[in-house]
Amino acid sequence: MHRSHFRAGELIFAEGDPPTTAFVIETGTVQIATSRQGVECVLGNLGPSALLGEMAVIDDSPRSASAHALTDCVLTPIDRQQFGERVANSDPVVRTLLLSQLDRYRSALATLTGAPGESSLGKSEDAPAIAKIRLESELRGALDRNELEVWLQPVVEIESARIVGYEALIRWMHNERGPVPPAEFIALAEETSLIVPIGDFVLGRVCDMLAEFARCDEPLPFIALNVSARQLRDPDLIDQFVARLAARNLPTAALKVEITESLIMEQARVADLITRCHAVGIQVALDDFGTGWSNLGPLLALDFDQVKLDQQFVRALDTPRGDAIVAAIADLAHALGCDLIAEGVETAEHRAALNRLGCRFGQGWLFGRPLTLKDILVAR
Repeated sequence: MHRSHFRAGELIFAEGDPPTTAFVIETGTVQIATSRQGVECVLGNLGPSALLGEMAVIDDSPRSASAHALTDCVLTPIDRQQFGERVANSDPVVRTLLLSQLDRYRSALATLTGAPGESSLGKSEDAPAIAKIRLESELRGALDRNELEVWLQPVVEIESARIVGYEALIRWMHNERGPVPPAEFIALAEETSLIVPIGDFVLGRVCDMLAEFARCDEPLPFIALNVSARQLRDPDLIDQFVARLAARNLPTAALKVEITESLIMEQARVADLITRCHAVGIQVALDDFGTGWSNLGPLLALDFDQVKLDQQFVRALDTPRGDAIVAAIADLAHALGCDLIAEGVETAEHRAALNRLGCRFGQGWLFGRPLTLKDILVAR
């Protein structure tokens, strides 16, 4: 490994130098100092394992201080490209927070030395990250204030159009923006710990809704809810499901779990979830089948009860290739002992084609848009 050696008193880099590289201090002590009206001002000393000169490299600015070896030092150079690639590929929120701290440091240093300082805060490239931070804060507030809602979209038997259950869909009506697309705020929640309390909220609302349905003199429909990657790693998740249902005297079969296809790459966890669900009488569906992770291998080991056909295939039913692909998926689902549920059914032609191909269940605007529980009960 290439290392740089500096003797005691030797200059490592000078204030104003271009940021060619950063260093990791392997041995020795380095003094950081700046000049204030011609007088040297020592900012601090750094020892082994400390990073040196990284701030100038990260924000591509001239060195804001000088570094001297106080003792004989051995340093490992870090190329600016290493930092640049990592910062560029990092989460935009993390990147904005990092650059914000660098900006404040340089502003404080300029004040200390009497040099003019120019803030880089508020640049247009920071706007998406700042908006993301703001939205996360607002989402936390919405959760605390019970502003999130759970709506239900019917799942029907295609041949008879009889409603057999519902899929739970979360909605957020922002007080300024109006409705926030679920894909936007759910993705944000999954990046943070927020998905855990949101998932708990959805579970509670789903159980309350099932209890409302149970008070009607009709067969109890199921409600399906999605499980996120973070929830999948919770060993107590199924126990929570069972406890919530038992507290309302509801059968476990009234709740169904949906796993998106992207999560089946965590095969061991998904297999464990399915086993534990089946042990208590909860069925599990593979959601968004055919999107992104079209690897059939996990299906050999994962005992799903339903396969949900993504809407892009339903929309392609009017083409020979689309018809052939859906027919093949239907045959595959049947061979695996799974019911096939088609998503995005919007026309009578879709329904007729799916019925012909042996798809038993469907959901989509043809059968009903997502509604609140109140609207559903009024319609019944």
